[in-house]
Amino acid sequence: MKSSRIGVVLASIAIAGTAIAGEVFAPRQLMARTTASQSLETVIPKQFGNWKLVPEISPVKPVDPEAYVQPPDPLLAKVYSQEVARGYTDGEGHIVMLLVAYGPVQNYKLKAHRPEICYTANGFRVSEKNASTLAVSDGALKITRLIAERESRYEPITYWMKVGNEISNGVVDNQISRLKYGLRGIIPDGSLIRVSTIGLNKEASFKLQDQFIRELLAALPSQEREFFLDKS
Repeated sequence: MKSSRIGVVLASIAIAGTAIAGEVFAPRQLMARTTASQSLETVIPKQFGNWKLVPEISPVKPVDPEAYVQPPDPLLAKVYSQEVARGYTDGEGHIVMLLVAYGPVQNYKLKAHRPEICYTANGFRVSEKNASTLAVSDGALKITRLIAERESRYEPITYWMKVGNEISNGVVDNQISRLKYGLRGIIPDGSLIRVSTIGLNKEASFKLQDQFIRELLAALPSQEREFFLDKS
């Protein structure tokens, strides 16, 4: 009986300790408000190299059935505060679609939406997902590739995601990155960069996407380019 009472006491202490620790170590500093705010519409050029904007092209946009929650700060309600969705042509009949989305909060309730989830929600069948790296002038860019298909539409996709300053494409990596910031009392911001093509086979699509990504990054001033790259 005595040992049972001791067990109850210890359990109560553990529960109380967890609650206190959760309150003490809860992230409180919003990373997005400690850095200069960028306008993606302004930062991302509408023309660079041989690439020109095609206004009538509209990429698949993130789908969020729980886009709004009720946090203390209504400014944090939307997952993404900025989205740029564009189509570009290289003048040779090739079309590349670009989507860049930025959100001020990357926590366990509000997190960037993975393309495989968004495309599935839009009725696509997703396959051949794999991690890769792309050599760019600033080093190696960690990317994820996959194929999305719906009826006659065949769309190879390349994307990468950031949590704070880190590229973090995997589910576990995302959680670890958020945890590391959380232990420092910081709520990280995040972004999704996605490039896709239609009308080409897989090999040709990824080759064209790689070219587009390299040329887009090269067209950005170094300070603005940091938004797209790993700074950890």
